[in-house]
Amino acid sequence: MIDVIKVVVPSVLTFFLGILITPFFTNFFYKHKMWKKSARTESGDITNSDFTRVHNTKGELSTPRIGGVIIWVSVLLTVLCIYLLSVFFPTDLTLKLNFFSRSQTLIPLATFIFAALIGLADDLLQIFSIGSYSRDSISNRKIKIGLLILIGLAISLWFYYKLEMNSVHIPFVGDFVIGLWFIPLFIIVMLATFSTSVIDGIDGLSGGVMTTIFTSYAVIAFVNNQIDISALCAVIAGGTLAFLWFNIPPARFYIGETGMLALTVTLSVIAFLTNTVLILPIIALPLVLTSLSVIIQTTSYKYFNKRRVFKVAPLHHHFEAIGWSKEKVVMRYWIFGVVFAIVGAIIVLVG
Repeated sequence: MIDVIKVVVPSVLTFFLGILITPFFTNFFYKHKMWKKSARTESGDITNSDFTRVHNTKGELSTPRIGGVIIWVSVLLTVLCIYLLSVFFPTDLTLKLNFFSRSQTLIPLATFIFAALIGLADDLLQIFSIGSYSRDSISNRKIKIGLLILIGLAISLWFYYKLEMNSVHIPFVGDFVIGLWFIPLFIIVMLATFSTSVIDGIDGLSGGVMTTIFTSYAVIAFVNNQIDISALCAVIAGGTLAFLWFNIPPARFYIGETGMLALTVTLSVIAFLTNTVLILPIIALPLVLTSLSVIIQTTSYKYFNKRRVFKVAPLHHHFEAIGWSKEKVVMRYWIFGVVFAIVGAIIVLVG
């Protein structure tokens, strides 16, 4: 029972902390006009009338884009509050509630914050149009990819040499040792997960999907007796729910790179820590399909005589272009995400 409390209580606390701090941040965001000063006119590298029709240009130019701050600040406050309680008021309960541990949560939490700060820097450069970097999407992407490779390399080396992780678990088969190939695999998975941040395109979409994914991993880690990791995943889910409360249409703010970078990069770390990296594409299938739609569209347009497989990419905009309302797209993504998060969790737990 105490393990359940350790997971649930911090999650609920994070949700309410997120709700409480939102008015302060909302006023700050709007006071300083923290939204883009010029709207996108293309989807990826492909310009077309369908994108112009479904893209919320008005919202992009009047809605703050760094709402992800709500998520990581509420997570940090929860971790800090519970940790300080365990230090200054050490009781059986406060010591048990503390989920900040070197063995399980130090690396993913550090990754979460570091990625959030990189994303925040990117958001601020975009908002205030600082330097040519903010106007060159290709250079922008290359710099972020370079930083992620360095982060992935550092963490994978730690996993390989300090934690002695050199295998991946194949469901219903067992662990498969890959040796040094673990390091490039880790980096590739981190980059692939980051690429799924393109799902942040409709009010409420990314928040709902990411909440479901992290909740699924909270369950997986709990069953694997990785209680601290379970608590961290639940806390991130709680913070994301607080963000979602204000992101449901009409959105008060968007999650931005500071939110999506933190969530996606940390998700890849959690997948390796729980030894479920091969199941990650199932648990996070909405993210995978969204990212694949961009890759397919760009490849088709570039190499097959400018043909488009989808009316618009990413996939959620395609559904808008064929007539689905934004609300229908979001709700169906949520349902789809819940189904495959459950399927993935079941495979992990029985395999």
